[in-house]
Amino acid sequence: MAKVAEVLKPRARDEKINIGLEDSYRQQAAKDLSEILAATYALTIKTQVYHWNVVGPLFKPIHELTEEHYNTLFAAVDIIAERIRALGHLAPVNLQNSSNFSPKSGETQHHAAIDMVQDLIADHEEAVRQMREAGEAADEAGDLVTADMLTDRLTFHEKALWMLRAIIAA
Repeated sequence: MAKVAEVLKPRARDEKINIGLEDSYRQQAAKDLSEILAATYALTIKTQVYHWNVVGPLFKPIHELTEEHYNTLFAAVDIIAERIRALGHLAPVNLQNSSNFSPKSGETQHHAAIDMVQDLIADHEEAVRQMREAGEAADEAGDLVTADMLTDRLTFHEKALWMLRAIIAA
């Protein structure tokens, strides 16, 4: 039984990783990506809640767009977590921090479609700022893979912002 426990024991913190990135950078990148992961997960849940609960004349475009978005966001969660692992760190597993993976209490209590869209816009804008900062740090460190992944994520979020804004444009 001890051998099984040893095999299953996480080794990420003890591994010697030589991929051309400084240990201190990889540690900071894993922390930044963990925050991005938590925010992405929370936005996924919020987007799905709004998908279920939107009503009114904007129902169909918001319902369809939010379904596309939460599916894309859900796939991104795995990509981000796997990048954290590739950098030699564990993806967030602490259940004490699980509240970071869901919208804050009362955040999804919007009843008007326009309020839902404006709330999603604010979250996507925050994601863009957070990812841009982490992407710039990745570029400076020569972490091409993380920079590329974040560029891809930024592309999604900026397009999502454009589409969400277009729905509520007056």
